[in-house]
Amino acid sequence: MLTVTLGVCAWAAGAGDSYTPAERRHWSFQPRANPAPPQFQSAADRAWATQPIDRFVLDRLNKAGLKPAPPASRRTLIRRVYYDLTGLPPSPEEVEAFVKDASPNAWPKLVDKLLDSPEYAERSAQHWLDVVRFGESDGFEYDTHRSDLWRYRDYVIRSFREDKPYDQFLREQLAGDEMAGNIPSSPEESELLIASSFNRLGPLRKNGGNQDAAYIRNEMLIEMTNVVGSAFLGVTLGCARCHDHKFDPIRQKDYYRIQAYFAKTRHRDIPLYSAEEEAAWKKKDTAIAAEISRMKKALPLEDGPERAAGEKLLQKKQLEVPEPLPALTVVEDDPKQFTPVHVLTRGNPDATEDKVSARPLGILLPEGTPELPDDTPKPRLALANWIADPRNPLTARVMVNRLWLHHFGHGIVDTPNDFGRMGTRPSNPELLDYLANEFVAGGFHMKPLHRMILLSHTYQQDYVPVMSAVAKEKDPDNRLLWRFPRQRLDAEQLRDTILTVSGKFNPQAGGPSVIVPIEPEVVGLIYKPSQWVVNPDANQFYRRSIYLLEKRNLRLPFLDVFDSPDRLLSCARRESATHAPQALELLNGAFTREMSRAFAERLRREAGPSPAKQVERAWELALSRPPTPLERDRALSFLAANPAGEFTLAMFLINDFLYVN
Repeated sequence: MLTVTLGVCAWAAGAGDSYTPAERRHWSFQPRANPAPPQFQSAADRAWATQPIDRFVLDRLNKAGLKPAPPASRRTLIRRVYYDLTGLPPSPEEVEAFVKDASPNAWPKLVDKLLDSPEYAERSAQHWLDVVRFGESDGFEYDTHRSDLWRYRDYVIRSFREDKPYDQFLREQLAGDEMAGNIPSSPEESELLIASSFNRLGPLRKNGGNQDAAYIRNEMLIEMTNVVGSAFLGVTLGCARCHDHKFDPIRQKDYYRIQAYFAKTRHRDIPLYSAEEEAAWKKKDTAIAAEISRMKKALPLEDGPERAAGEKLLQKKQLEVPEPLPALTVVEDDPKQFTPVHVLTRGNPDATEDKVSARPLGILLPEGTPELPDDTPKPRLALANWIADPRNPLTARVMVNRLWLHHFGHGIVDTPNDFGRMGTRPSNPELLDYLANEFVAGGFHMKPLHRMILLSHTYQQDYVPVMSAVAKEKDPDNRLLWRFPRQRLDAEQLRDTILTVSGKFNPQAGGPSVIVPIEPEVVGLIYKPSQWVVNPDANQFYRRSIYLLEKRNLRLPFLDVFDSPDRLLSCARRESATHAPQALELLNGAFTREMSRAFAERLRREAGPSPAKQVERAWELALSRPPTPLERDRALSFLAANPAGEFTLAMFLINDFLYVN
């Protein structure tokens, strides 16, 4: 059983709760095992299973009477790994260079190149932003814009780019402000403060105008507490807010003990502007507010052309409301804001029960482990140190499982945010623990783990479309990985790919988020004009999707229809639904229509007037391969009878464009 003594504080006296032996035996709460990779007698097995991942996978396949699929082609592999690591397609020139590279290190060299690319960091950051439910507005009734949270997004990208150790990444987000006190007024301090914006990412409910301070404070603490369980520990901690967890050994007291680590945390906005800039901003804001008030009073009472014209002028004027001045959106410890934490009856802040203090989850502690004193310095750092401790059985397993999921579409545990009794058991528990041990032993660096997975024969298998009778009986969901799982591009990959093949992609990185045009009738249902001010530079509309504004109450329709997640809750794994509105969006959407025209112009520019060469170039750009003879004939026939823009639009609907084998 895990026993962790945190060096940052002393324990207070107190009593722990009791947990039954059966509760303590659940696999995810057990210390990690040290499994040895299986060995094989067959020469064919030994030839395929040349590294530990393959040995664990092949051992499970053999026991199920299954055989791995043959290796994928070079064209398939390069397209697969580009989307996997960068979220973008390879260029035709990159594909041809890899196909023709006969050197034995061609594949490792390509993997290393992509892991070192800025696009890898952007793609990895997208996964993490899903998990921490990154959004740039409050959500719920007001959905107020949080204009400076893009700095956290850029911090996450930087962290993946430099392969920051995960334990450090974790500590900085939970307690960056507590760590920054030792290095005041430095770039390192700013980075740590920005990291602590993690604690500001949750939606903020104000309950339709309810300004009760205790209510709002409780909602803030709930958001901070729940994400600890889902993002870092892979447990449904939030289910114990109103009562003891119905399935897992998490008591209601455990929930509030985790919440107690945040008892003196408060929101803090650090100005990044001068007194003169603030005075000028206030003067402009006051003047515009007065003018808007005057215009509202001057509106005719009766509906008609004059009132309609006045309302239109008012909407232009509302767009002039100045953006908030820049600030770091962070948190800090304030002893004056300390909120004694009580167990709440049914989660009701007006119905308090026993007072509790900070303590990790009891199921991972010896019986009788006491709580921390309320005056413990840097309490969130104490929590982060416990979570990041190499002996914590959950943390490394959870993150390794997320990385595996990103490569194969499913985790070894298929419920990445739930390692409890209602989650799935690992399909290969020995492999999970082996990878978690390697992760910890390697200093919590992620790139070496990615590399190990990508260089495995398991990853390099082909996608076999026809399922054998044995596979259909033993493993119809491909949990044991007898073939590579085909995956549809997610919403951001699809949009970014359309931009790339059309030649419109703007690779500019970082900075404030971009607001792109959306149909006025859609925006008007939710926001005032001043809440959706489109960027004046149209070239910004073609930037990578991770840099688009993440408003909670209005997601970009194109991303929404392709299953971009709700930003109110942690998204552990993207769903991939198939429904008619997706085809309608691809065929009729303003974005795809514009991009199809740009794609057609690119084909004319790069392939010349020859329809045959245009078809060839279209397949190379969109599908990373030449067309088959049948595809070529049909494409030429279509192109002869239809405008080039209709041909390029049709390319966006081909299965081989939408899916990666």
